[in-house]
Amino acid sequence: MQASGLSAPRGRETSELQGRGLTARRSATSDKTTEGRSSSFCRTRTFRLKRGGKAAAASTARASASWKSGRKFRTRLIVRAQDEERSYETFWAEMESLVLKLYEIEAVKFGNFKLKSGIFSPIYLDLRVIVSYPDVLRQVSEAMWKAVENKAQFDVTCGVPYTALPIATAMALDHNLKMLMRRKEVKDYGTKKAIEGHFSPGQRCLMVEDLVTSGMSVLETLDALNAVKLVCTDVVVLIDRQQGGKENLKSHGLNLYSALTISEILDILSKHGKLTDEVVKSVQDFIAANSVTVKPKTAEKAKPKRLSYEERGALAKNEALKRLYQTMVEKKSNLSVAADVTSATELLQIVDKVGPHICCLKTHVDILDTWNDEIAASLVDLAQKHNFVIFEDRKFADIGNTVVSQYSSGVYKISEWSDIVNAHIVPGPGIVDGLKQVGLGKKKGLLLLAEMSSAGTMAKGSYTEETVKIAEENPDFVIGFISVNPNSWAKKCKDGSLVHMTPGIKLQRGGDGLGQQYNDPKSAISRGSDILIVGRGVYRAEDPKLAAQEYQKAGWEAYLSEL
Repeated sequence: MQASGLSAPRGRETSELQGRGLTARRSATSDKTTEGRSSSFCRTRTFRLKRGGKAAAASTARASASWKSGRKFRTRLIVRAQDEERSYETFWAEMESLVLKLYEIEAVKFGNFKLKSGIFSPIYLDLRVIVSYPDVLRQVSEAMWKAVENKAQFDVTCGVPYTALPIATAMALDHNLKMLMRRKEVKDYGTKKAIEGHFSPGQRCLMVEDLVTSGMSVLETLDALNAVKLVCTDVVVLIDRQQGGKENLKSHGLNLYSALTISEILDILSKHGKLTDEVVKSVQDFIAANSVTVKPKTAEKAKPKRLSYEERGALAKNEALKRLYQTMVEKKSNLSVAADVTSATELLQIVDKVGPHICCLKTHVDILDTWNDEIAASLVDLAQKHNFVIFEDRKFADIGNTVVSQYSSGVYKISEWSDIVNAHIVPGPGIVDGLKQVGLGKKKGLLLLAEMSSAGTMAKGSYTEETVKIAEENPDFVIGFISVNPNSWAKKCKDGSLVHMTPGIKLQRGGDGLGQQYNDPKSAISRGSDILIVGRGVYRAEDPKLAAQEYQKAGWEAYLSEL
């Protein structure tokens, strides 16, 4: 899409006017002012016609023929120049009207205003108010359209959130433009898109902003658009504050088109008696003294979104964690099956079927109909046969002395056959000390419950933060967390080797009637999970082996997409 029609010149800048194969340039030939007009807008402007390309060649041929036939061609040039001059005068009359309206509705204010940076400014631009004035909103969008038409080529437009969104919408409606919308805060549900709307990678996008100071908000939107492979080279704004934004954007490969500059606004308001010379000078001095520079991005090697499992394994300080990562890499699997059946015989049968596709088996031995050393030995044999680790989901939650006995003795003797166990931190750090007393020498590992997948869980916020703290204090024994959305944690673990295991995974999202909330593999991995725990989706499937294969494939592809 290319904007069409007249693009009027403005201010003291030299601009090009394109149309019908001819390019008209205006040049200021006099600085004299006339009564009732400011020097910026009352210069005598002449036009010289410049030819270029095939259209220019054809035009030259026609000119030669017309010249031979008499004065007809010369007359046509004079009329054309007069039309351009009249169009220019009309355009700036509209600009004056717009600036006066902006002043009237206090979108442009003068006084002493504290800015976000902490400095005080004699001018404040609050373009958010224009949404309450439909006529001004339309006039703003039209002025910006005229500033960019015939100059930028694009397929879609995108308003920079938030003030520019209604401006971009008005422009799209008036000129039948395809528009996209950038989300400033990306949701962790639904489509989770940063850019909303229909587009194709490689399309050209015109960014629409209300004003530009340094250009930082534009550059943030540029990153979001480039992330979805849209091509951006042009930005249009209503006001250029002339504080370095145009130069900053140029250093990032962006052309800035503005309908107005601060200097032009000052000239118009001064001409109409709205500002004193002192106010004008104070604003000019402020602008000159407060230019903002944004360093262009240097070419850097793109960093992966996350460390690979191989890299995480190399950082691990616990032997059980090293084995886990090694298993995941060798089998190309980040699947843990929670075989929560009540029959010990059925448990062993399911494990033998799904074993080739999992990195970890999660058990609940206290729900089985029977348990003895022979069953424990059979589980260990299957783990060696199919190369996976065993995780007993015991969820220890007692004082240190008690968990020592629960872990090492009793009916289940968990420390004898399970590679990994987990615990709540409700009793405090003493629970880790007790479990470590039993498991560390046996090269076992401990997961801490930082979050749970059930609705209404209380394992969140400060509880999660305290869990992270205890994990960081015990890197030799704590190997990671049971978590749901670790990327959202306010306090993230500094140890990059620790693993995140996420329960409640299904190929389709949803929930059951008992409060369990399910996430799909891709969503869980994108939230920071490393190992996906799947229960009923596998062991209740008609073919558990086939179901395990599907989850293994989905989980591994989700992981690879994050590298």
